[in-house]
Amino acid sequence: MAKSLRGEVLNLYKNLLYLGREYPKGADYFRSRLKAAFLKNKDEKDPEKIKQLIARGEFVSKELEALYFLRKYRALKRRYYSDDNQ
Repeated sequence: MAKSLRGEVLNLYKNLLYLGREYPKGADYFRSRLKAAFLKNKDEKDPEKIKQLIARGEFVSKELEALYFLRKYRALKRRYYSDDNQ
């Protein structure tokens, strides 16, 4: 694996690990699934395939961020708007 791709993979892993702290099923669940996903592809040598896997990981990262923003939005909405105003 090229050094630049190795750095990208490590940064992706760190970012996903950081985002997994607030995962709804728990950080330990997320960490074990993340580790399994990365270990499954640890022997990949093809740079194009590695780039595809990095892109997929970045997509997952964006989805997690959206999940957290949506959860925060819903919490704020519940605080300021009651359901009986329909």
